[in-house]
Amino acid sequence: MTTEQQPSKKSSTGLDENLAGLLTYVLGWVTGIIFLVIEKDSKFVKFHAWQSIIVSGGLMVLSIVLGFIPVIRWFSGILSLVGLVLWILLMYKAFQGEMYKLPMVGDLAEKQVNK
Repeated sequence: MTTEQQPSKKSSTGLDENLAGLLTYVLGWVTGIIFLVIEKDSKFVKFHAWQSIIVSGGLMVLSIVLGFIPVIRWFSGILSLVGLVLWILLMYKAFQGEMYKLPMVGDLAEKQVNK
């Protein structure tokens, strides 16, 4: 997990970048997509939007798949707890102005922003 502190400035949404970054995580992939569509300039906000989409979308798909496998269905409860912790951590880091990259997911998000 890598961090890179960003000075707070306004995004094209009119919000401070750190607040917009936090909001990309609030409703998971839904707010990630919304901010990806409305943000025009800020790579910081776009990075957090992509990371939100990838993390929350991946957790949702994994949870659905685990729900169909009776032997390991109990694991979805642990996955929910991990998702909650990640959700809080990522919102906190975004609000602190950090370009906080989760392993693999952060690199994938960064590649999408730099396309």
